[in-house]
Amino acid sequence: MCRGITGLSNNCLERAKRLKACVGGFLQRQDLSSLCKYRKPRLTLEECLMWKESFEKLLTSKHGLYAFKAFLVSEFSEENIAFYLACEDYKSTKSAAKMPSKAKRIYEEFIGSEATREVNIDYETRDITQANLKSPTASCFDMAQYRIYILMEKDCYPRFLRSTAYRNLVNQLTVKSAKARNKKAIAARPPCEEDEPK
Repeated sequence: MCRGITGLSNNCLERAKRLKACVGGFLQRQDLSSLCKYRKPRLTLEECLMWKESFEKLLTSKHGLYAFKAFLVSEFSEENIAFYLACEDYKSTKSAAKMPSKAKRIYEEFIGSEATREVNIDYETRDITQANLKSPTASCFDMAQYRIYILMEKDCYPRFLRSTAYRNLVNQLTVKSAKARNKKAIAARPPCEEDEPK
């Protein structure tokens, strides 16, 4: 995990530059409008407003997850959602033979002392997770994943909802929704007498 500007390693700086290049447009404009244009099915105002109801609703929405990930990348804290999703993927592993190698990879990337994308968990959780790796099961990351979920829910999620990017997206979708309603109202309106052909 990157800790402060002065303590950035070359690896961390390179990673930050790559991430910035990947989502450059978002980082420069804080604009999530691509969600409206390029994703099928298109994002609706109703779906976007549902993200405010709970963190769970945000994560279970494909558009919501995409927007939240982009927000975390912009804050250089995407390791939390990456770890959460890696755990979800790990739990869905069908083959017991693949579990040890997948578990080791997740541990080394997110939890171990040399982790490239270290997540912020307490020592007790770290030790329990490490002990679970001796005989990996589908639940060996549950405690660590829960800690990161709570961290995101209490810290990152409220910041996302207050972000300029999210507010701009809601405003943009509100305008689009109003225009669509006006078009429907005009189309449904009976023709005026002067509009009718003579």
